[in-house]
Amino acid sequence: MKGIIGAIAGDIIGSTHEFRPIKTKEFSLFNKRSRFTDDTIMTLAVAKWLINDKDSKDELVDQLQYFGNAYPNGGYGRMFKEWLLAENPTPYGSWGNGSAMRVSPVAWVGESLEEVQKLAKLSSIVTHDHPEGVKGALATADAIYLARIGSSKEEIKNHVEIRYGYDLNRTIDEIRPFYKFDVSCQGSVPESIICFLEAEDYEDTIRNCISLGGDADTMAAIAGGIAAAYWEVPREIQYKAIERLDYELLNVLIEFEDNFL
Repeated sequence: MKGIIGAIAGDIIGSTHEFRPIKTKEFSLFNKRSRFTDDTIMTLAVAKWLINDKDSKDELVDQLQYFGNAYPNGGYGRMFKEWLLAENPTPYGSWGNGSAMRVSPVAWVGESLEEVQKLAKLSSIVTHDHPEGVKGALATADAIYLARIGSSKEEIKNHVEIRYGYDLNRTIDEIRPFYKFDVSCQGSVPESIICFLEAEDYEDTIRNCISLGGDADTMAAIAGGIAAAYWEVPREIQYKAIERLDYELLNVLIEFEDNFL
């Protein structure tokens, strides 16, 4: 199975390591504490926006606020929490990786790279309107779309480096010893893409991400979204992720797949 399940499963697998960092690829993918967090909730909010009206900024804001307030314990940042409760929410200049963690659905809806970029930018700027926040969303969406249409890893790498200026020439082994928790797009999106580029398959991508010891759930959601367009998500991982979703979130996932996959 391909699609946004890659981001969702990455989030759930990474959820137990967000505040318990590890520096190894040897760990159990799921345990009794594995759960969906804000990455999954906001990914499915974006999915619902795209199902309802992809051209409406108001619909996007409505869905982000609806799902954010329906799931208040998702683990949101302070400023996003305030945005969720605002009567007339406005963007707050964020460069955080929240824009990249939720963007994967647009890459499955856009029928061209240009349309994907348009949707990715819109999905970001309602909250994360800082240039780095927008860039993180665009780079992630581009990588997913290019993987979806059959581009090679080298083509994806070259595109992201040239268009967005990210340094993707580092290796996981070079990054890991010195890497720390970083919620900025500029400090986590390039590393997440490298985790995909260096991986052998979907599971290896997720293990790469979590082994860096950073913002594990979000980085695994970002890289997992790319990996799920390049490879299939193994069936066992799909099932273990899906069984942790509640009825409402699962329905959005099914509806999105029916409409766009």
